[in-house]
Amino acid sequence: MMKKLLFLMTFSISVFTFSQDKETKKQKMDFYFNPSLHMGFNLAKEKEIPNNSQYIQPKAPHKLTYGITAVGGYNFLPNFALGTGLRYSFIEDNYHLVYWVIQPKFIFAPGDRPFYIDVNYGKQINNSVVSDSEFWGLRLGMQVSYSKRLSQEGGLVFENHKLGNSNPFFIGLSYGVTIFSNKNYTGYGED
Repeated sequence: MMKKLLFLMTFSISVFTFSQDKETKKQKMDFYFNPSLHMGFNLAKEKEIPNNSQYIQPKAPHKLTYGITAVGGYNFLPNFALGTGLRYSFIEDNYHLVYWVIQPKFIFAPGDRPFYIDVNYGKQINNSVVSDSEFWGLRLGMQVSYSKRLSQEGGLVFENHKLGNSNPFFIGLSYGVTIFSNKNYTGYGED
């Protein structure tokens, strides 16, 4: 009898001690889908290679890039989410690159206006002028809640690409929306 009473007291104390109010608990987006547009400027200075041949020589990438990314994922912890998806990037003529992207997302101050940091890694999945290209990127930005299940976001993008023999480094801007399954993630969801 004493063991049962001790177990019941320990259980009830732990329930009251470790339980959280819904008001103070950090929210998660749960499942999310994030389409975004990006545009960047190449900061790397590529060497000009003289063309001493009658054959077409690969050129250094142009200064501008743009594209679209679509990532879906799950917000495991209030401050961490993991997503994967596809990305299309245009760098110059015949450099139409499609990447498979893996994107861990770190979220600070989840809710109506969270600041986030995305770490991006992409591996090329199509055939183009270059093959087997990849990129590493970092996106710093802020989400602004728009409705119960929608936030818009903007950010600054830093990316380093491996395109054959050249390694352009792009800095640019990103704009997108995030559609998520938890309607109570932002203030719009509270009924």
